[in-house]
Amino acid sequence: MKKIVIISNYYPPEMGAAANRISNLAEALYKRGHEVSIISPLPNYPKGKIFESYKKKFFVSEILNNVNIRRCWIFPSKSKNGFLRLLSMLSFACSLWINLFYLLKKKPNSIIIQSPPLLVAFSGLLLSKVIRSKNILNVSDIWPLSALELGVIKRGKMYAFLEKVEKVNYKLADNIVGQSEETITHICKTVTKKSIVYRNVPTYQKNEPKSKKKGTLKIVYAGLLGYAQGILNLCEQIDFHQLGVEFHIYGGGMDEEGIVNVSNKENSNVFFHGMVSSDRVSGEIKKYDVGLVPLKNKIYGAVPSKIFELIQMGVPILFCGEGEGATIITKNELGLIGKSEDYNQLIHNIYIFKDMKKDEFLEVSNKCLKAHKDIYNLEVQMAKMDTIIS
Repeated sequence: MKKIVIISNYYPPEMGAAANRISNLAEALYKRGHEVSIISPLPNYPKGKIFESYKKKFFVSEILNNVNIRRCWIFPSKSKNGFLRLLSMLSFACSLWINLFYLLKKKPNSIIIQSPPLLVAFSGLLLSKVIRSKNILNVSDIWPLSALELGVIKRGKMYAFLEKVEKVNYKLADNIVGQSEETITHICKTVTKKSIVYRNVPTYQKNEPKSKKKGTLKIVYAGLLGYAQGILNLCEQIDFHQLGVEFHIYGGGMDEEGIVNVSNKENSNVFFHGMVSSDRVSGEIKKYDVGLVPLKNKIYGAVPSKIFELIQMGVPILFCGEGEGATIITKNELGLIGKSEDYNQLIHNIYIFKDMKKDEFLEVSNKCLKAHKDIYNLEVQMAKMDTIIS
């Protein structure tokens, strides 16, 4: 048994890929016999407000699914103002140091540090050096490159500063975990460290293949509603009523208000259901025919975890994006792909699913389930993680 601490900016009850990824990892490590602790901020994502039950608190210690969680103060923000977002990151990067004496006493064998945010990762890496514990840098997105490709930052002094922090982080890391082959390739241009590709996938679950239902084709999206996903733009550009299909949305985030306004319009065929808990979302997704996975821009290294969540349930995928995610879908025949924000191609693909015969639809669903069973499940990924932790 090893003592493992994970430092992450996101953790349930927060929603989204980052929180799910870390909770899946933490619980899987516990099931493998390790003692696992989490250091994270007070829950605030994606609303940018401290959750009600955690308000007016500076520090909270609790246990969730056998994992000890130490939640520290953060200045929460979902503002588009870069300074406020930076301040939010800095606040947790500083407050996590209140755990110094706890860590010195605990003497963890390994500290897994989530990146981005870069400054939180940098702080966590320094902390690991102070307490002389082996660290593992878990890189889910290549920042600041991803921010540049999303258009949320431009080349300049701030970009140059963040790029320096990124490279320092790689050099401070003992081992590195990346969510894609592209991520590891990018990191290896700076350093040569022991590294693995660890996909953000759910645990193996046997499900029956989906049969195509009679009547209106129903498309579902469940996740964050921010700039990177481009769901609001998609709702404004595509007339789902004219296509004769329904688009159902679950989630929350920066674009939520605009999406609600679209869904309230008469005959929009856009239905907004708000945020639902992670234990309910799978049951909701199964109600629908096809799952939408969009990327507003081509983001090098990004592989949306929604792909793996959908194939676990045998739900065929409508993918809008390029890169490694598109390659996985094409190679395993998990659905249909189109380029980011290519709405004409998306409409074309919707029509293909709409007109698809039942046996063809069933075949796609079966291929989703096969890919989940053979490759993209947590048990397969944890076998790789064992080689880094040992």
